[in-house]
Amino acid sequence: MNSLSVIIPVFNEAQNIKRLLDYLIENKHDDVPTDVIVVDGGSRDGSVEIVSEIASKNKDIHILKSKKGRAKQMNVGAKKAKHKILYFLHADTFPPKNYNKIISKHIDNGASSGCFKMKFDSQHWWLVISGWLTHFNLKICRGGDQSLFVTKEVFNQLNGYDESYLIYEDNHFIAKLYKQHKFIVLPHWVTSSARRYKSNGVWQLQYHFLIIHLKWYFGASAKQLENYYIKHIK
Repeated sequence: MNSLSVIIPVFNEAQNIKRLLDYLIENKHDDVPTDVIVVDGGSRDGSVEIVSEIASKNKDIHILKSKKGRAKQMNVGAKKAKHKILYFLHADTFPPKNYNKIISKHIDNGASSGCFKMKFDSQHWWLVISGWLTHFNLKICRGGDQSLFVTKEVFNQLNGYDESYLIYEDNHFIAKLYKQHKFIVLPHWVTSSARRYKSNGVWQLQYHFLIIHLKWYFGASAKQLENYYIKHIK
């Protein structure tokens, strides 16, 4: 089976990263060679120290440093990854049990990119519906919270993430995948934190995300999207 590198960009994730790394170690399938690359973008809350301590006890955990920006961080991780499959995961998203074997199996069967369905760790009715919509294989239903797997060959063909995008980098890259490669949605769930919705308000955050989607669709630049995000969300 194809081997896999999990790439996690982090910035001040001390409260989450240990739990995620423990989960990834405990829930991977031993038949598939898998390592985890955490790429830090300048954390000041002890995230690096936490990951470094775990890495000192586990040869399959690695910590890298990068300039801040998820696109930059994920490109750094991809460049250092030694395995054929790249699996990009947010620090607050938990994949299904045996995630590495599930992904590897579909790559063996001819897939080159895809994601899982996603549900939030919240029972708010709108977030439940938002999660349910992710089972449709439509570009409009995609996002980084669903996690993304892609072969390293295809990733390099598409020149990786566009580092001019400080937000929306996942959607921009996934749009290229949909245009040039077959993209699949696997029938398994990842669970993602609803913390941004809790801190910003469900309706307010959903409204601003919709505006960002529309701005991108109608040709807004990466800088324009970033400025809107900083003004209304960050």
